[in-house]
Amino acid sequence: MNTIEFNVDADGIAILTIDLKDRSMNVMTPEFMTDLSSAIDELASNDDIKGAVITSAKDSFMAGADLIGLVESYEQRTDAAEVYGYCRRLQQMLRKMEACGKPVAAAINGTALGGGLEVCLACHYRVAADNPDSVLGLPEVSVGLLPGGGGTQRLPRLIGLEAALQLITQGKHLQPSEAQAAGFINEVVPAGTEVAVAKAWVLESGDPVAAWDKKGFKVPGGAGLMNPGAVQTLMFGTALLQKMTNHNYPAPIAIMSAVHEGSVLPIDKALDVETKYFVSLLMNPVSRNMMRTLFVNKGAADKLVRRPPEPPTRNVTRLGILGAGMMGAGIAFVSARAGINVVLLDTTTEKAELGKDYSRKLMQKRIDNGRSTADKAEALLARIHTTNEYRDLEGCELVIEAVFEDRALKADVTAKAEAVMADDAVFASNTSTLPITGLAESSGRSNQFIGIHFFSPVDKMPLVEVIVGAETGEVAIAQALDYIRQIRKTPIVVNDSRGFYTSRVFGTFSREGIRMLAEGVNPALIENVARHAGMPVGPLAVTDEVTLDLSYHVARQTQADLGDSYDSSPADEVIRKFVEDLDRKGKRFGRGFYEYPEGQKKHLWPGLAELYPLATSQPSADEVRKRLLYVQAIDTVRCMDEGVVTHPADADIGSVFGWGFPPYTGGTISFIETEGLAAFVAVADRLADAYGPRFAVPESLRLKAQNNETYYQSAESSERRSAA
Repeated sequence: MNTIEFNVDADGIAILTIDLKDRSMNVMTPEFMTDLSSAIDELASNDDIKGAVITSAKDSFMAGADLIGLVESYEQRTDAAEVYGYCRRLQQMLRKMEACGKPVAAAINGTALGGGLEVCLACHYRVAADNPDSVLGLPEVSVGLLPGGGGTQRLPRLIGLEAALQLITQGKHLQPSEAQAAGFINEVVPAGTEVAVAKAWVLESGDPVAAWDKKGFKVPGGAGLMNPGAVQTLMFGTALLQKMTNHNYPAPIAIMSAVHEGSVLPIDKALDVETKYFVSLLMNPVSRNMMRTLFVNKGAADKLVRRPPEPPTRNVTRLGILGAGMMGAGIAFVSARAGINVVLLDTTTEKAELGKDYSRKLMQKRIDNGRSTADKAEALLARIHTTNEYRDLEGCELVIEAVFEDRALKADVTAKAEAVMADDAVFASNTSTLPITGLAESSGRSNQFIGIHFFSPVDKMPLVEVIVGAETGEVAIAQALDYIRQIRKTPIVVNDSRGFYTSRVFGTFSREGIRMLAEGVNPALIENVARHAGMPVGPLAVTDEVTLDLSYHVARQTQADLGDSYDSSPADEVIRKFVEDLDRKGKRFGRGFYEYPEGQKKHLWPGLAELYPLATSQPSADEVRKRLLYVQAIDTVRCMDEGVVTHPADADIGSVFGWGFPPYTGGTISFIETEGLAAFVAVADRLADAYGPRFAVPESLRLKAQNNETYYQSAESSERRSAA
């Protein structure tokens, strides 16, 4: 066996040690399942073996399925019966272990997630090491699936329907002590003793029969349509899930169905129910989209797949930040949290200290929540040095400017910083809209000038957009990516353009909503449809959040830069009116498209109806949805055609993690592929006829639709040609 070490000790206990030697973490592969099946056969048939303990040779116990393999095989899955047979294999193997007639205990030395935890649940006893870095859970819902190795059936039989559903539908991770309190871990013991304790249970009191295989077993808390508690869990749980998912995510509802249907059946029939629901999800494009973008593509980005290979890795030990406003303060916090010494510079030390206060408040909140300690807070704050002197930037490997979006101001701080920076230091701009190539003109070393675009709030948003200017060199790209990995953010790399990728495409969403408002579309319809489609907030609300004032100034700067070539929009006039005539500049100013009464819930400003009377005929919700989503996807294609984005994975990651394009779609490019390229083109053509050229389909997309080719297929073909 290549993935499992099978050793029988002097007491007749088989120790099965999982070790996929070519992987940093044990995962469910076909080879592992074959090896485990063989080990179970030996365990069951060898009379000299009294029982078994399953553990791991790695720091963690085991993760779940090999999601990369699942994504790669998605396009070939056309026969449901074939997929069903493949998915039943793991279930049947674990069921064979559970019913082998010998007691089997799990010695969980580290993290056990997904299929890894399902292996443990199929054991007769579970011992976990008291390791604070370990987590246990069934997180499949986060990639559009349900636990397919018996998790939806064994966990409810251990801890009851309601408790199990809360864990499975939310994909919660629990520490070992929490899992013991929940009821699915039998013992938590000092790290390093888990195998001995598990073995002692096998020798002294090992019971080879699972509770649900014993006569008279009942699910804790009850099950079935005649049980009031189970019925209440089903009714309220289903309503809550529908509210949370807006029917965009099929996995939570499938989990609810599998748990409730299976709970009234014998375990073998219940496992069959689970498999049928699992297969339905696996063949749904939502699971492909979520696995591909949220796991596979994100994982590759986190490993710096776009990093130039030649420059050696250089971690930042001293970081300079110019501007202690909201963005600069957030960058200072995440950098100091990563152990980097930060020089936070503003025009006065008082302003710089106000920026440092942001970190003080965040750390105090974490202390109050029990997530940190006073000592850790003190150490973090000690790494943030406030100043108004540029000479304090000496020794910084990287300097990031986060000043106001004004070209002259940025040029001024760039020159002052570069005057004291080391020759090999890199300068980065956190601009969200101004082209990097233009900003680099004020630099004395444009090959070491790059864009590093953070999103607000920096401490919560996972994405960072790296923007490569016309003269940006590989050393600067490598330094930016090395730094982003240090602060544990996910990077995408794009080429220079006005608004780059994320700000540019996200702007089409907010402008489309404002256009509809000007057309007389009910603003409540616009906002509600956006949220039901999966956007975090509506286009009017998000414009308030970033402030109409900022949108106004960005538009004015863009008009000044582009002159007659500027493509004006009805949204420009709406924003101008709100800023200049109405003094309604957004949430930060207390009023915008919404009212923000103190101590009360925000609501749309009633004056909108007078400014923009409702049209007699209102569009359908589906039409509003198409306008809001299609306009973003079409502009993403334009970004790819222009070389701003060079890979569909970056487009998808940027849209989901940058501005919240619905995760169930997988991102803007995966959305097009899910709709079907030909179908997408047909709808876009109709929208272009009805609403204008912003919906016009780029010829590259039309050609791909005609050739029945997808963006990911094209990218894979290109990568194969490059490798050859």
